[in-house]
Amino acid sequence: MSVFKRLRDLTLSNVYAMIEKAEDPVKLTDQYIRDMQEDLADAEKAVAAQIAIEKKFKQLYEEQSELVNRRTEQAHMAAQAQNVDLARRALEEKNAAEQKMTEYKNSFDQNKAAADNLRGKLEEMRKQLTEMKNKRDTLVARYSAAKAQTEINKTMSGFNSDSATSGLKRMEDKMLNMEAQAEASNEMSSKGKSLDDEFAELGKNSAVDSELAALMKQYEKKE
Repeated sequence: MSVFKRLRDLTLSNVYAMIEKAEDPVKLTDQYIRDMQEDLADAEKAVAAQIAIEKKFKQLYEEQSELVNRRTEQAHMAAQAQNVDLARRALEEKNAAEQKMTEYKNSFDQNKAAADNLRGKLEEMRKQLTEMKNKRDTLVARYSAAKAQTEINKTMSGFNSDSATSGLKRMEDKMLNMEAQAEASNEMSSKGKSLDDEFAELGKNSAVDSELAALMKQYEKKE
């Protein structure tokens, strides 16, 4: 069932409400737009046919109006020429043409009113189609934004900040423990020196001190 058949019982605002509640509003909107385009094409054909009828009766009316005028002039010409028979025939055709002209004028007025009514409905259909297309652009933007937000929320829900903080704390504790072990190892290495090693080191320091004292003495100011 096309959207314009539904719109006999539904307003466009009701249609929008149905679309926004749909699981996939973009697909539903596209379907409504396709239905509206089909209805619009049918309506354009109907309006074109009605306009053709309107123009046909207008042409017939104008032809009979022209004939009335011509036969009137001819009746006067025949009367001036004192041709009674010819004047009578002209008047008879004029009267017949006037009767047809009146009938065609009534038919033209009726069909023009019907065509004008269809033109108005066709214009309204075009406006509604444009409004629906604009609505689609808005729905696509909102739908895309909502979908992206849903994906982000889904990703964030799998990310446990407490677990990450706890893991980082364990790594910090482990590093502190390793640093403490390294410092303790250095201290143990120093304490593990033998007595000979300490005296050898002491001797090295004494040799440096003696050399430094001799060097400084060379540059002492003599009084």
